Amino acid sequence: MIGVLLVDDQPLLRRSLAMIIENEPDLAVVGQAGDGGSAVLRARSARPDVILMDVRMPGLDGLEATRRICADPVLNGSRVLVLSMFELDEYVYEALHAGASGFLLKDARPEELLDAIRRTYRGESLFAPSILTRLVAHYVAAPRRERTPAPPPGLTPREVEVLALIGNGLSNDEIADALVISVKTVKTHITHLLAKLAARDRAQLVIVAFNSGLVSPR
Repeated sequence: MIGVLLVDDQPLLRRSLAMIIENEPDLAVVGQAGDGGSAVLRARSARPDVILMDVRMPGLDGLEATRRICADPVLNGSRVLVLSMFELDEYVYEALHAGASGFLLKDARPEELLDAIRRTYRGESLFAPSILTRLVAHYVAAPRRERTPAPPPGLTPREVEVLALIGNGLSNDEIADALVISVKTVKTHITHLLAKLAARDRAQLVIVAFNSGLVSPR
């Protein structure tokens, strides 16, 4: 059972999300919070697997709450999926660097939300397609001097290839097709990358790929 914590300052939206989630046999709402401060406290007590986090809330906002949750060793098993009405670039970048595993718009369909929760639980990064495209474009356009000029040390050539494809937004299936290897082999490479780079999840691998200059212009 995947435990989900709902964080949003709108009670009606929390109720709607709870109804969607509770209808799934493998998902359960383990708590709710209406602001970032309460979210941090509730996460520590409920130990959710996935936290659906709103950005704009009174008091402590969702980005700072995400930062505190992801930095808390007690909550190492909890992953944050940021939900927002806005796809403002600064929100996406801040959410990523705060430790979020993904960023989804609130206009997503229910089935997209449920898929996002499950993927986040499995350690996959999740971004709305429009957001990922803009995220990649931002890093590609950034001055080269702002990024590490070489891949992280200690990686095999194949791991560097996989990391680059992750940074370009490819799924495991797409990576397998591009490199002509099995999906199982792709997952093994990703496991090695997470360990070697001390990354929390796939979203952090995306950041490493960007900062290492491995993302190619589209």
